[in-house]
Amino acid sequence: KCLDSTEPLPWKTIKTVIEKEIGPLSKTFSSVDQTPLASASIAQVHAAKLKTGEDVVIKVQKPRIDESLKADLSFIYVASKVLEFLQPDWERTSLSAIAGDIRSSMLEELDFEKEATNIEEFRLFLQENELNRKATAPRVYRDFTTKKVLTMERLRGVSLLDEESISKIVDDPEATIITALNVWTQSVSSMPWFHADVHAGNLLVLDDGRVGFIDFGIVGRVSEKTFKAVNELSTALALQDFEGMAIALCNMGATDEEVDTKKFGRDIERVLQNLNQVQPDVTIASYADGSVAGSIDFDENEVTTILLEIVDVTEDNGLKLPREFGLLVKQSLYFDRYLKILAPELDVVGDTRVSGLGSAPTIGGGIEDESVIDV
Repeated sequence: KCLDSTEPLPWKTIKTVIEKEIGPLSKTFSSVDQTPLASASIAQVHAAKLKTGEDVVIKVQKPRIDESLKADLSFIYVASKVLEFLQPDWERTSLSAIAGDIRSSMLEELDFEKEATNIEEFRLFLQENELNRKATAPRVYRDFTTKKVLTMERLRGVSLLDEESISKIVDDPEATIITALNVWTQSVSSMPWFHADVHAGNLLVLDDGRVGFIDFGIVGRVSEKTFKAVNELSTALALQDFEGMAIALCNMGATDEEVDTKKFGRDIERVLQNLNQVQPDVTIASYADGSVAGSIDFDENEVTTILLEIVDVTEDNGLKLPREFGLLVKQSLYFDRYLKILAPELDVVGDTRVSGLGSAPTIGGGIEDESVIDV
């Protein structure tokens, strides 16, 4: 994931990977920027221009990263099984199952052809639901894409956390974050999978005002059982019915014992109170010319901490929740942070513009959405 900055590899090394995968650069590209736009543990990204004139980015997998990851992740999985054997109480935490899920997810990220398919399916979803005027994902250039090289349209925009820049692009930043939330929510309810990595580096407000979704390496899939339970959870959340939320989670998870839903509800209420206390960080900077600028951000570690609290509460009450629920909740926590920054006064439950249960809200104020999930 290219949000996680790492030391970039030399251009010579990256060029070798590209040319091994798709042939000489001079045959395909009129120019390639040797300085990467981003570099992460798995890949780094370079801007380029095709011979046909289109601006693109090339996502290039770092050499031998597949071998290294397979070895490291397999070790973690085996170690988790050993720990569960030595400490039987730890088996309740699903440690090895979590390690196995992480292994599968990370290895899937290594196949850029799968990511290309995800992008194309998301673009089709936008087209079929007439959402192209509100959101987009980059066009994939299949002729120049392999398992280790992904060539796609370059989307130009700013992070969803850059409130000042967003205000210069659109008149209503609040409507923009509502659009992003509604598009993602509708994709959850109508696609076989959902974008499971909507951190601020993967959601852009483009120069034309649309929301750009990028980086489809991590996706989640929701079973019918989980989807039904999430709808029940959403209803209980809207009513602030914490015991009802506990019952919904019980319907979703696996348990070998009787769950005290009243106690579970009280635990959930405590976690949600902690969530409401999280506030974005505001930074003010002054410059030599006397100008002042501000930025708003949040610590992504807080999102992970809250998610772990939810996991702890469910496991303490004797439940094992499916992995896809954790992925759904984490994305919802990201959106919660964005709403606190761009729409702090928004009533998510009461505002008819926001996708919700039993309603037909609009996306960006003009497109009907029959989505029924709002986590």
